[in-house]
Amino acid sequence: MFDRVERLISSRNLRPKRKEGFLKVISLFSFLGIMLGVAILIIVMSVMNGFRNDLTDKILGFNPHITIQPYNNKITQKFKSELKNKFKSFEINESLTGEAVVMANDLAKGVIVKSVKEGNSKNFNFIKKKIIDGDIKNFTINKIVIGKELAIDLDLVVGDKINLMSAVFFSTPVGKVPIQQNFEIAGVFSSGFFEFDQNVVLINLEDSYALFNKSSKDINLEVNLKNPLKANFYKHEIEKMSENLFVYSWSDMNKSFFSALKLERNMMFIILTLIIIVAAFNIISGLTILIKNKTREIAIFKTLGLSNRSITKSFFLTGFSIGLFATLVGCILGTIFSYYIEEIRFFISTTFDLEIFPADIYFLDKLPSDINPISIFFIFIFSIFITSIASYFPAKIISKMNVIKALKYE
Repeated sequence: MFDRVERLISSRNLRPKRKEGFLKVISLFSFLGIMLGVAILIIVMSVMNGFRNDLTDKILGFNPHITIQPYNNKITQKFKSELKNKFKSFEINESLTGEAVVMANDLAKGVIVKSVKEGNSKNFNFIKKKIIDGDIKNFTINKIVIGKELAIDLDLVVGDKINLMSAVFFSTPVGKVPIQQNFEIAGVFSSGFFEFDQNVVLINLEDSYALFNKSSKDINLEVNLKNPLKANFYKHEIEKMSENLFVYSWSDMNKSFFSALKLERNMMFIILTLIIIVAAFNIISGLTILIKNKTREIAIFKTLGLSNRSITKSFFLTGFSIGLFATLVGCILGTIFSYYIEEIRFFISTTFDLEIFPADIYFLDKLPSDINPISIFFIFIFSIFITSIASYFPAKIISKMNVIKALKYE
């Protein structure tokens, strides 16, 4: 593509003379601007991808993929049988969920109570893997499993007794009194999702009937799929079976959150690409000044028989080389930084006593990163494309240069 003479001219242009120090500064800023733009773009995209994937994995592990709640009528045994027969791949579990207040050590905290039926369900297996204290085998009647953050807030450990006060009331001679029940802590889990660890407790399904004054006829159905991404499709299929049921998927419960996350990711991409574009303008400025300073040399090259095309290609190669090497270095730095981003965050936090990634705001207990080769390739191509455009237009000026006028005053 580029012959030996064109590469030689380009290499000489990349090494400006001492009196052309300003060109060195412009070239340096062009290189640093593109390098930092590419590196930061890769880092931000990796963190945003990791943030989305980590949250999705935890949400899918902790929550059912589809939830079926009674609307006008109860969920009948006939409907459950039809559901199992129609969708044989479904994992269907019974569940009850409600709100309550945990009271212990003269402290109280509002929580979401989720009932769990012991077995081999995906949700139960997810909880088993996340137990950090206690034994899931002890999770029986009148036992409870709480999150790590809730245990810290209320100063609780495995074996402690707590009181759970339901939001459901029952009538007595002295008026309405909330239902209360005592539980022993069987285990403490750490899901890695701050909101779950602080606000969710797990009890046995049988205990939930008494706590919320319900029966087995009032249960919800929780459906787990082999492919959670098909939840919305199966949701519509289930809705066709009965109009008296409220059916929603895991994506419905988190639609606004994931939409905001996607919007933020796209906006960050657009904003950060401006860094690369601005840096590319430095290439335009640098090449324009370089061509102006090399007017005599360009005229001599033309007099010696070098074509406009070859001279244009040599100056194009000058700007393109700056962008190419800057992009490559940026990709390497961005990938390395993304790979060790949690270690870097921890080092900065401990060294300067800064809380860079507070778990109570960002939901997760560590800074996630998912390095996507396709995203890196796309960023690389985009940077090279911008650099090529920025290098082409100044180099194109050479073809319009008049040799006689260029040499007239030399």
